[in-house]
Amino acid sequence: MKLILLIFSFVIGIAALFAQQPYYSNVDLSLSGMALKAELSTKITVTHTNNLSYSQVWSALKITDLVPGSSTNVYLVYGYDDTDGNVTTDLTRNKNSNGGGVGDWNREHTYPKSLATPNLGTSGPGADAHMLRSCDVQRNGSRGSLKFVDATGTSQAISGGWYPGDQWKGDMARIIMYMYLRYGNQCLPINTGVGTSVAIDPDMIDLFLQWNVDDPVSTYEVTRNDYLGSTSNTYGQGNRNPFIDNPYLATRIWGGVPAEDIWGTSVSVEEINLQEMITVFPNPVIEEMTIAVNENLQLESVDVYSMTGTLVYTSSALEKNQYTIGELERGFYLVKITTDKGVLTEKVVVR
Repeated sequence: MKLILLIFSFVIGIAALFAQQPYYSNVDLSLSGMALKAELSTKITVTHTNNLSYSQVWSALKITDLVPGSSTNVYLVYGYDDTDGNVTTDLTRNKNSNGGGVGDWNREHTYPKSLATPNLGTSGPGADAHMLRSCDVQRNGSRGSLKFVDATGTSQAISGGWYPGDQWKGDMARIIMYMYLRYGNQCLPINTGVGTSVAIDPDMIDLFLQWNVDDPVSTYEVTRNDYLGSTSNTYGQGNRNPFIDNPYLATRIWGGVPAEDIWGTSVSVEEINLQEMITVFPNPVIEEMTIAVNENLQLESVDVYSMTGTLVYTSSALEKNQYTIGELERGFYLVKITTDKGVLTEKVVVR
């Protein structure tokens, strides 16, 4: 017997959503995929009305990078310990200790200048304060232009790349995604990180989507985004990082394991239609799971994730309307179904 899979989520009206997020009032948030990417790209570009100079960024970071509740200390990206006697691992430092010597902090291009095409330089995209962060001078040098790679623990050079640390990887993911939307082909995610391209967009890699899930938005990021998104602050750029406002926007665009949905918008009008056009059966799964799509859709890929976010099965370039998966171990899974009309993620249980 075929059973249509039920998911546990709800719809919030688009009008109510606009009322809660005035910055996005002229963005069609019911879109998904590359259409939503294009809308957000336009929004953060046209509202970027104050282009900071590279020298102004020094002053901007002394405000944007302050530790919440402090008026004197800034956070140092990639840092993690103020008490180990090693200045290169410091998590915080006096905001006025900026410069180029040992024990100073400087401006870290989290998207390295040389990895962009063309080079970011130190003006325009190279002076975007959404991307620049306070960083210990020596630790900044250790990162250099290494690409981001996955690991665990504190920041480190590993496997020819750079791991930003458990507490910073979400920040980095959301910055890289912002730079991609704001500057397009100059700042492709695939050029600054090591991972597998996602089905819907070969320039986006799964590494940043996973980090966006693993390390949720912090108060520090929100405060920073609010300042830079203002037009009334001295160093406010006027534009915001959408992925700090709602990490789930990345899921809406590129799919993958669902990120935190701050706005509670996880089911859109388009996804409701997809639910009517896609059947996953049986559920619970006994031996095999079949995914069938309406004849008006084309099934492009199927990805199965464990509830911890690990990709356990993937198949792409299907070009068919029905696909069967067997031999999954017992447990709960998220099944991401990519079609030519959008992406649907469903929850299944295997007995």
